[in-house]
Amino acid sequence: MANNSYSGVKNFVAEPNHDGEFGCSLKELRSLMELRGAEGLHKIQETYGDVNGLCTRLKTSPIDGLSGQPADIDKRKLNFGQNFIPPKKPKTFLQLVWEALQDVTLIILEVAAIVSLGLSFYRPPESSDTNCGEGTGGVEDEGESEAGWIEGAAILLSVICVVLVTAFNDWSKEKQFRGLQSRIEQEQKFTVVRSGQVIQIPVAEIVVGDIAQIKYGDLLPADGVLIQGNDLKIDESSLTGESDHVKKTQEKDPMLLSGTHVMEGSGKMLVTAVGVNSQTGIIFTLLGAGSEDDEDEEKEEKKKEKERKKEKKNKKQDGSVENRKKAKAQDGAAMEMQPLNSDEATEAEEKRKANLPKKEKSVLQGKLTKLAVQIGKAGLVMSAITVIILVVLFIVNTFWVQGITWEKTCTPIYIQFFVKFFIIGVTVLVVAVPEGLPLAVTISLAYSVKKMMKDNNLVRHLDACETMGNATAICSDKTGTLTMNRMTVVQVYIADKHYRRLPEPEVIPASIMDLLILGTSVNCAYTTKILSPEKEGGLPRQVGNKTECALLGFVLDLKKDYQAIRNEIPEEKLYKVYTFNSVRKSMSTVLKNADGSFRMFSKGASEILLKKCYKILTATGEAKVFRPRDRDDMVKKVIEPMASEGLRTICLAYRDFPATDGEPDWENESDILTSLTCVCVVGIEDPVRPEVPDAIRKCQRAGITVRMVTGDNINTARAIATKCGILQPGDDFLCLEGKEFNRRIRNEKGEIEQERIDKIWPKLRVLARSSPTDKHTLVKGIIDSTVIEQRQVVAVTGDGTNDGPALKKADVGFAMGIAGTDVAKEASDIILTDDNFSSIVKAVMWGRNVYDSISKFLQFQLTVNIVAVIVAFTGACITQDSPLKAVQMLWVNLIMDTFASLALATEPPTESLLLRKPYGRNKPLISRTMMKNILGHGVYQLTIIFTLLFAGEKMFDIDCGRNAPLHAPPSEHYTIVFNTFVMMQLFNEINARKIHGERNVFEGIFNNLIFCSIVFGTFVIQIVIVQFGGKPFSCVGLSIDQWLWCIFLGFGCLLWGQVISTIPTSRLKFLKTAGHGTQKEEIPDEELEDMEDLDEIDHAERELRRGQILWFRGLNRIQTQMDVVSAFQSGTSFQGALRRHPSSGSQQHDVTNVSSPTHVAFSTATASNTASATVGCECVFLSA
Repeated sequence: MANNSYSGVKNFVAEPNHDGEFGCSLKELRSLMELRGAEGLHKIQETYGDVNGLCTRLKTSPIDGLSGQPADIDKRKLNFGQNFIPPKKPKTFLQLVWEALQDVTLIILEVAAIVSLGLSFYRPPESSDTNCGEGTGGVEDEGESEAGWIEGAAILLSVICVVLVTAFNDWSKEKQFRGLQSRIEQEQKFTVVRSGQVIQIPVAEIVVGDIAQIKYGDLLPADGVLIQGNDLKIDESSLTGESDHVKKTQEKDPMLLSGTHVMEGSGKMLVTAVGVNSQTGIIFTLLGAGSEDDEDEEKEEKKKEKERKKEKKNKKQDGSVENRKKAKAQDGAAMEMQPLNSDEATEAEEKRKANLPKKEKSVLQGKLTKLAVQIGKAGLVMSAITVIILVVLFIVNTFWVQGITWEKTCTPIYIQFFVKFFIIGVTVLVVAVPEGLPLAVTISLAYSVKKMMKDNNLVRHLDACETMGNATAICSDKTGTLTMNRMTVVQVYIADKHYRRLPEPEVIPASIMDLLILGTSVNCAYTTKILSPEKEGGLPRQVGNKTECALLGFVLDLKKDYQAIRNEIPEEKLYKVYTFNSVRKSMSTVLKNADGSFRMFSKGASEILLKKCYKILTATGEAKVFRPRDRDDMVKKVIEPMASEGLRTICLAYRDFPATDGEPDWENESDILTSLTCVCVVGIEDPVRPEVPDAIRKCQRAGITVRMVTGDNINTARAIATKCGILQPGDDFLCLEGKEFNRRIRNEKGEIEQERIDKIWPKLRVLARSSPTDKHTLVKGIIDSTVIEQRQVVAVTGDGTNDGPALKKADVGFAMGIAGTDVAKEASDIILTDDNFSSIVKAVMWGRNVYDSISKFLQFQLTVNIVAVIVAFTGACITQDSPLKAVQMLWVNLIMDTFASLALATEPPTESLLLRKPYGRNKPLISRTMMKNILGHGVYQLTIIFTLLFAGEKMFDIDCGRNAPLHAPPSEHYTIVFNTFVMMQLFNEINARKIHGERNVFEGIFNNLIFCSIVFGTFVIQIVIVQFGGKPFSCVGLSIDQWLWCIFLGFGCLLWGQVISTIPTSRLKFLKTAGHGTQKEEIPDEELEDMEDLDEIDHAERELRRGQILWFRGLNRIQTQMDVVSAFQSGTSFQGALRRHPSSGSQQHDVTNVSSPTHVAFSTATASNTASATVGCECVFLSA
C-alpha cells in the first residue's frame, strides 16, 4: 500500500504514491468507510477538506462523473479492485463422485458384492468329498463356478453406474446454475453519471470514483460518500441490525454502505469502495476465509456433531441480541454475495439449521415427506422379513430336514448363501424406497422453473412455483399489473374550465402556463424523462416514475420543453425536496429566488392536496379564495367524473414564502404544506392491459378470487376493477377505502381483531387509498382466517419498497421486474419480468402442473414398488431365491425410476388445469382414483408374474428356473418373468399420464418428446439387456415368439387400464387416500428459542436436497424420521444461495423488518436466487 500518512495534504506531494496517480490509496479509503456518521464526516473534512476534495483526489467530477475512457476505468479497477466478489471454486467431478459414494445402501451393496466376489474365488480343498446339502449341489458342474464372480462384479458395476449418473446430474446442475447466475449478474444495472451523461451500467462495471445516482428502492451496489441528497433515508439493518431508518445528509452523516436499502428520497454518491473492499465485501471475506478448508471439514463432520450441540447451548446463553442480529445480518450478507457456495464457511451454523424443526413446510413437501417415511418404513420391514425367512428356510432345510452337520470346509459355501440372501434383502429395500420421488419433484420443479422464465416468471424460491398451484386468492396492485403503466394526461381542469380533451396552449393564460411548466419540470424526479421512441413512429419512451412521465408528457403536449428548465435549474440548485412517500402522498420542491424569497411547488393526490389549498388560479391568472364549499363542488363536478372514467387525478399547486418572513422551519412539514394555491387538476389515464380481463376470468373459473389493492382514489379503482372484471355489475361485493377498512377491523382500543377482518374479507374486492400496512393487514387477515375450513393460500403483487412486509407474509410474493424496486424484489418469491397480471395466471398453471406431474409419477412409481416388493418377497419365501435378481432389480429401479420421473415430470401444462378448483392444503397426494389405479394395475401385474413364475415352464415348454443351485446359469424361465415385468412397466407408464380417470391416455403424448424418447429408449436398452446381457444380468436370449408374448402381456396393461377406469370410484368406499398434508408440527419451546436467532430457512429448498437417489440414504434415513425429511433437500449446488430465503410456506410473523437483512448488491434480488431458476435440472435431457 501507499506510504502516505494522514497528516495532511503535504505528504501526498512529497511521497511517491504507489497507487498510481490517484490522491488516495485503497487502504485509506477502506479505513474511511469503516467510520460511521460524524466520525466519517470529521475524517473527510480533516483529510480532504470536503467531499469535493475527495472527488479531486479520485480524479472525478461531482457534476460530470468520470470520463468513461476505457484506460481510466481499467486503471481504477487495477488500483481499487472490481465490483465483483469471486465465487467459490465449484466441486470437481471426482468430489461429486466421492459424495455419491457416501450412501449407506450403496455401501451395504458394495460390501455384500465384495464379500460375494471374494467367496466365489475361494475353493474348498476337498469339497468333492463333503456333502454341504442340496441347493449347493451343482456348484462344480460344467465349470459354472468359474462364472461365480460375475454376480458380484455386476452389482459393483451397477453401483458404479448409479454413482456416475448421480455425480453427473449434480455436476450439470451446478454448471447450469452458475451459467444462470452469471447471466443474471450481467443483467443487473445501476445508474451512474459518466462524462456528464446519465447512463446505466452493469453493477460489476462500477469503479471507485464513479458518481452513482441513487433513488427510492435501490440496493446500494458499493460503498460511497453522499454528494447531494434529497430527504434520503437508508435501511442499514443488513449491516448493523438496527431496524430504524437512518437519515443521510452531507452535513451530518454522508457515509453510504453497500448492501443497504434506500427507503426514501434520492441523491448522488461518490463511489469509494467496491467488491471485496466494500464493507459487505470485507465481512464476506472474513466469513469466506474458511472455504478452502471445506473439504477437510466434511471429513470432520462426525467430530463436529458434538461441537454443534455445544454451539446450541452457547447460542442460548449469548444474551446480546444486538450481537446476534449483527452476526445474522453479516453472514446473511455473505451468503448473498456468494450465492454459489454450496458448503458455506459457516458450516456449523448450517448444520444446526439442517436439524431445525419446520414451522410449516410447503404443502407438497409436507405430503411427500410423510409419504416417503411411511413407504421407507414398510420397505425396511419387508426387506428384513425377506432376509430372515430366507435364512431360516435355508437353515431348517439344510441342517434339520437333510440332517447335515456343519462342516468346516462347507463354511465358505454357507456364507456365500447368506451373502446372497443379504443381497436379495438389500435389493428389496432398494426397490421399496421410492428414490425417484425427490428426483421427480426436483425435475418437475426445475423443468417448470425453466419454462416459467419464458412465461415471464422468474422464480426465486423453488417451492413458490408449487404453492401457486394451490393459490385461492390473489391481491394485485392496479398500476402496471392490471393496467399498462403507460400514463398520459387526457383531461385537465385549469383556469376555471374542465377540458375533456387537452387544451391548445393558446387558451391557457401565460402566467398560469409559466407556473405549470416550471412546477412540473422541477417538481418531478430528474431521473424521470421522456425519450424519443426506439422505432420510427413508435410511442415515446417513458423512463422513471410513470405518473411523472405523464406530467412531463403534458408539458411536451403544450409545446413546451421541460429539459431547458432543468438545464437552467440543475438538481444541485433545488433548495429542498420532500420526496414522495406513502404517508405524504405528495411531493414538493422548494426553489430559492434571487430576492431571498422561496417558492414551493407541490403535486399529489387531488383529494389530499386540495384540502391544503386555500386559493385557486382563475381564468384571468389571478388567485381567488378557495373555500371548503368550492372544494366540495370541485370534487363533485371535476374529480368524481374523472375518477369514474378510471382516471387518476393529480393536483398541482404552489406556495410563496416572502423574504420578509425570514426562512421557514423546513423540518415542520405540517406548517410548510398548507396555504397552497391550486394551479390545476389533471386526469391521468392508464389503460387496462388488453389481456387482463380474460386472465381474471380464467382465475375466477379456476376458483381463485382476485382482489385489487391500490393507492388510488376509490372511484378510479372501482372503474378499473369493473373494466377488468373483478367487479361484475349487480354483485354485492365490497369496495373500501383504507380508512374505512381500518375503522371496521379495529376495536375501541384500536387493535386489529381477526373476527372483524373475517366479516369483511370474503366480500372485499377492492381496497382503495390503501397504505402498505393495510395491504399487509389484509394478507395476514386472509391467511390467518378460519372462516372457511380450508386455509387460504394468498399470492400478492407488489412493486414498492414498503410492499416488502406484505410480499413476505404472503404465501407467494410477486415483485414487478420493471417497475419494482430492489427491496420489493428481495422480499418476493417470483419476479414478473413483464409486470403483467396474465403472467400470474401462467404461474398458477405451472404450479398445478407440478402437483399433477408428481401425482402421475407417484401413481407409476408405487405400482412398480408394490409389485416388485411382493414378487421379490413371496418368490424368496417360496423358492428361496428372488425371481428378479439383484442386478435386474437395480436396472428396474434406477432406470425406470430416474427415466420415469423425467418422462412424467416434464408433461407440459394445458389450459384444462384451470378448469378445476385449487386442491387445497389437505387434499391427499394420492386420491381414491389413483389408489384404484395403483391397486388395480398391481393386481394385474402380480397375477401375470405369479402365473409365469409357477406355470411358465409348462406354458412355454421350457426348463423350470425355480430352485436352481447357487451358481446355476441363467434360465429362459426367469428371463421371461423379468422381461414381462419390464414390458408391463413400460405400458403402465403410458397409463400413468392420466390421474383423474380419463380414458384417453394417449392425448397429447406427442407434445412431450422427452416422454416418447424415454419410453422408446428404455425399450431398446431392454432388448440389449435380454439378448446380450448374459450372466451379469442373469438373462438368456429369447426367441421372437417369447418376445411377442412378453410384449403382449405388457400391452394388456393398457387394456386393463380401460377396465379399471370403468369402475366408478364412488363405489369403492373402502379405498383409503394417502399422502395427506401434515399439520403444523409441535415444536418444543427451547428449539423455538433457537429458531428465533436464525433466519427463516427455506425448507422446500433444503428438503429437495440430493433428490436424485433417495434409496441410497434409505437405511440410514429410516433410523429417524428427521433423516427422511432431509431426503428432500435440494441439490448441493444451490444450497447456499437459497437457504437464507424465507419460503413462502414458512413465514414467521415478522413485519418489523421490511426486507430480510441478507442482501448484498453483488448478487442482489434477481441474481441471488434465480439460482432456483434452473435448480435441479437433474438430467442431461433438460440442459437443452
